[in-house]
Amino acid sequence: MSNYKEITDNIHEIIIVNPQKPKKTVKWLNITDAGKNEIEFLRKFYNFNLAQLQASSTKAVSQRPEIIKNDGYLFITLHFPVLRDGTIVPGEINFFVGSDYLVSVHNNLKTVNDFFSLCKKEEDLLLTYELESSAILLYEILQKLMSAGYSLLDQNSIAINEIEDLIFSQKQKKAVSNILDLRRNIINTRKITQNHKNIIEKLSDSNFGLVPEKRIKKYYNELLAQSKRFWENLETQKEMIEVLNNTNESLLNYQLSDIMKTLTIFSVIVFPLTLLAAIFGMNTTNGMPFMQTANAFWIIIVIMMIGCLAMIIFFTKKKWL
Repeated sequence: MSNYKEITDNIHEIIIVNPQKPKKTVKWLNITDAGKNEIEFLRKFYNFNLAQLQASSTKAVSQRPEIIKNDGYLFITLHFPVLRDGTIVPGEINFFVGSDYLVSVHNNLKTVNDFFSLCKKEEDLLLTYELESSAILLYEILQKLMSAGYSLLDQNSIAINEIEDLIFSQKQKKAVSNILDLRRNIINTRKITQNHKNIIEKLSDSNFGLVPEKRIKKYYNELLAQSKRFWENLETQKEMIEVLNNTNESLLNYQLSDIMKTLTIFSVIVFPLTLLAAIFGMNTTNGMPFMQTANAFWIIIVIMMIGCLAMIIFFTKKKWL
């Protein structure tokens, strides 16, 4: 069974206890939007490094993930992709992991809060309930966070299909903005998750002492494999969007070339009209042909039409039209 306690609005505690092993427990302290009061609470009841506590504050934003071994606990900072207003942004979470406890500090990550609620209601379904290890609890939280990332990959795949339909439906201009948005999200996701594999490898390293047992280490090996699969899928999506971007640019360039070709042909066809109009528009009367005839205007028009027709026949034979 689990013992749940709401310490403050932002601090919630669960103690996971297996009735078959009542002496061995795992405490999970879930802290959201950590401010001065939450940091002071951790200082009072835990011997954590002050700089690491300050780094866990809501106001502090870490630029890179890290894992630090301290006296009696590990401090871990990780980032996971979160979708906000259509844009992928990093969601930061900090862990303080001891032998029988885990403290998670984050800015209201929905995936973590949902898993915490599950622990309150159905703790006997957890792997932590069976193995009673803070390392396993950390594994389960990370596994949930990584699985949530796959839903973002699914959304990317849907967006890629929509972009492909736009491109081949001759809606290249609309596709441009969609491509730019998706490329930004894929790039942001790559930046956020690129160091996950290294962090997980360090977690399973016996030097850190968090995952010493073979039965526990196998779960971290699964986590490592999941991280690699996620990155491979992300790489595939990056290649696909680059191909679609190149295809879209090629079609746009073709359309532009076709427009320029049409304008050029049109300007060349009307060139005889412009030339003849300029010649017969000279302010001279003596020696100008057709000027003294009764049908001079219509004769000049016919000459102009013949010039245009000759240009059209020429372009047609050259297969430029």
